[in-house]
Amino acid sequence: MAKRRVNRTRNTSRAAEHPSSKKPSVGVPLRIAMRLVLVMAVAVAAILFGPRLVALGADVWEQLLLSFGLGIILLAVAIGALIKLIWSGFGPLRTHWNVFLGAVLVGMGVWGLLALVKPAGTVFWTVTLGGKVGQVILGTSEVGGVIRVSALLLVGLVFIAPQPLVKTLRWLFHPRPRKAPKGIPFAYDRITGGLASRSVLSDEESEQRERRGAIPASQPMKATESIPDLTSEKRTFRLGRKEPEAAPPSPVPAIIPSREPVVTMGGWQIPPVDVLDKPKEIELNREEMDKRARLIEEALESYGVEGKVVQINTGPTVTQFGVEPGWVRRFRKVVDEKGEERQEEVSRTRIRVDRITALSNDLALALAAPSIRIEAPIPGKSMVGVEVPNSAFGSVSLRSVIESTSFQKMQAKTKLALALGKGAGGESVAGDLTKMPHLLIAGSTGSGKTVCLDSIICCLLMHNSPDELRVLLVDPKRVELVAFSDIPHLAFPVVVDTDKAVKVLRWLNVEMDRRYREFAKAKARNIESFNKDRSPGEAMPYLVLIVDELADLMMAAFDEVEHTLCRLAQLARATGIHLVVATQRPSVDVVTGLIKANFPTRISFAVTSQVDSRTILDTVGAEKLLGRGDMLYLPSEAGRPKRLQGTFVSDAEMERLVQFWAGQRRQEKAIVDLESVESPEGAGQRAAVADPMLAEARKLADEHTQISASFLQRRLRIGYPRAARIMEQLEMEAETGGEQQEEPPPPEV
Repeated sequence: MAKRRVNRTRNTSRAAEHPSSKKPSVGVPLRIAMRLVLVMAVAVAAILFGPRLVALGADVWEQLLLSFGLGIILLAVAIGALIKLIWSGFGPLRTHWNVFLGAVLVGMGVWGLLALVKPAGTVFWTVTLGGKVGQVILGTSEVGGVIRVSALLLVGLVFIAPQPLVKTLRWLFHPRPRKAPKGIPFAYDRITGGLASRSVLSDEESEQRERRGAIPASQPMKATESIPDLTSEKRTFRLGRKEPEAAPPSPVPAIIPSREPVVTMGGWQIPPVDVLDKPKEIELNREEMDKRARLIEEALESYGVEGKVVQINTGPTVTQFGVEPGWVRRFRKVVDEKGEERQEEVSRTRIRVDRITALSNDLALALAAPSIRIEAPIPGKSMVGVEVPNSAFGSVSLRSVIESTSFQKMQAKTKLALALGKGAGGESVAGDLTKMPHLLIAGSTGSGKTVCLDSIICCLLMHNSPDELRVLLVDPKRVELVAFSDIPHLAFPVVVDTDKAVKVLRWLNVEMDRRYREFAKAKARNIESFNKDRSPGEAMPYLVLIVDELADLMMAAFDEVEHTLCRLAQLARATGIHLVVATQRPSVDVVTGLIKANFPTRISFAVTSQVDSRTILDTVGAEKLLGRGDMLYLPSEAGRPKRLQGTFVSDAEMERLVQFWAGQRRQEKAIVDLESVESPEGAGQRAAVADPMLAEARKLADEHTQISASFLQRRLRIGYPRAARIMEQLEMEAETGGEQQEEPPPPEV
């Protein structure tokens, strides 16, 4: 560039030094003269050969009209479309082949219809408007030709737009159903009610039930005709349609259930799935997916890596492109008998997977994506998965996963089935909390942890009554899990104080020991065998502890919380006690090694660094997640995490579900009694009492007015941590007045 600039400056200076070297041009420029000569030649050729060319063109045009008729217009359109397809690389033909095939059939039908018309006094009198080609399409018989042309038009329209045509035929041949009489309700009447603690039955029905006595367990119970409603007025549903009434003052929209709730043996009503909103799926552009597949192949080829996209799995948030690695080929020059050189393949080896995974940033640049994740290889398939974010993000509703086949199969096997979300290929993923048996959730702020907890709670409430499941909610944030304060499944009100949370953990340990004693008396191995052939009142319910923020509990009482959680995680599975713990700070001081070892099932949302990803999952990848429910799910039986889009539950859905259960609350005694839980002696105090150097430290404290941990370290010749523990014990004894001083045990021999 510098040399070019120097040459330009030199040429400019030379031109300035010799301004008079060029002579001024005189007359017409050469370009204009050439154009004038060309125009005059064209004019002379038109005068001399014009009549002959016109006569020849008229003969050609007349022959074209006689051969093709007005179908020459259709032929021109077809040629133009063919040129467009050749220019675009036949991409639209692969995706919309039915439209092109239908257009060809419709064009042939229209061409045949033109052959039915013979206008008098025109060139088409000898033939038809469709020309000779139209007559060939129509055939010799007019009746058979009309049938043939009609069939071509009908089949072409079916290929072009099958769905509108089917809907039109269905509307013509299937009349609308008649309305039922106004006096016959379709499903049931919903009775108004607030959030007061009351029974589902009315006062008269409850009095009659008390007179008759309790219903025996062997007798099947019938569903009541009324269930609690969320609104403040009475509504009647007929044939799935709502009668026109005034709008309810409640901000929560009412849901029209299409099925009645199921009644359990204990008298509880399980909410129908209509409490949740219907899913709304987002359709992605197929052409855009094909374009991205070609970009991936071109990007890999540009870096010398042969690969072909053989599968495209579209998910709600990301699309997984299955890339099949190519071959590294080696050639040699071979001279044949004729003396010509050609390349002959000597050997080929499969391209290493590491070469594809190393190009993740380059592929993200080629696809203009914020980040991509490469799964190498896809479990069970001989291909590498390239996960690219979609242009439009979609959410996964809880109802769509609950209604899926995989969740229904899981629900038939266990009572604690969890609807987790959908994978990169759009498949629904469900989990069994009894097999996990504990779940650890981590992720940065705003990545979707609380929404995941809400969906887990709602999924448990949708399929379990209070006789089968009790939950303990710990919410140090005071605003997230408080929305479930009115459900009857709570074993204790929502805990928002860290001191009470520690007491709840202590109570769980006591409850676990009590359940093991009950199992020993009944000679049962686990809760399933204990509850077998037992009535709802005698059966032992599952207990699920859900903690929204583990970091606050670890800051309040690190040693006790870690010890209690690890003991519960190790022993509580058989007793039906399960833990779901979430934290937004996946650091080693919160998610310790002991906690990770006892929580084999983990979920990681988007984190800020690879260090946090390794802390929660023992592998990288969570730092490339997109947020808003995008997560990596690591089950206990799998060795590699799976990418999912978590389920989403709106505030209106949670409020409807909570109000459904709040109308069935009963006056029952809380099963958790925190007052009876004794506070264990601190681990630090026990260590200080057992320290043999404590007596020497007391003597030094009596001899000197001021002491410190460093002073004890020097005089007793011990380490600083041990000196600090002894100093804390001396301070505690000074506050209590020396009443709790104990002599150290004799040293071991």
